[in-house]
Amino acid sequence: MANRILKHLPEFYGDIEDLAELADTESIELNALEGKIHQLFADQFVLTSSIEGIRRREAMLSIQADPATESFEFRRQRIINRYQMKPPFSVRFLQQQLDALVGKGRTVVSLDDLNYTMTITTSTDDAPLFREVEHSVGVVKPTNIVYHQNTALADCIKLIERIAKKTVIWNYKLDGSWSLGEKPFASFGHEEVLN
Repeated sequence: MANRILKHLPEFYGDIEDLAELADTESIELNALEGKIHQLFADQFVLTSSIEGIRRREAMLSIQADPATESFEFRRQRIINRYQMKPPFSVRFLQQQLDALVGKGRTVVSLDDLNYTMTITTSTDDAPLFREVEHSVGVVKPTNIVYHQNTALADCIKLIERIAKKTVIWNYKLDGSWSLGEKPFASFGHEEVLN
């Protein structure tokens, strides 16, 4: 390590113990400084930013991040999405943005020109991602178009049919002989399975 400093000095300084220790200490500091300079350069670009760089960009874009529920990659993708949301916009552009954000084929954008409605069908159950989709649509969508959100989650539901009957015994009479609270309004018999 000391060679980083000592190689720039005359050779006879290498034999002095105090100067060798000083060169070691300065080499450690220079290595740390070099690492910080590389990280500062990497933080200039969203794709190579550290967590500090992502936090700084989120503050600049007024994004309230929740590190407990949002992954680092999602936060990075959200920043890229916000930077790319510049006019002019088209339905194709919105579809491309949502495909990049949610995943290709997981969103469908349809526009009804005659009724001034835009319907977006999204297949996601991730709440932060869903909020980012809503933000993206809010930025892109003209104010005269009504936005409808459809959710299409691909789940399987198993239905089992069963038919049963129960007899109902009414415990009250309208002739005044029934006392309130003495018995329930109705009693149910045993369930009989028919099918």
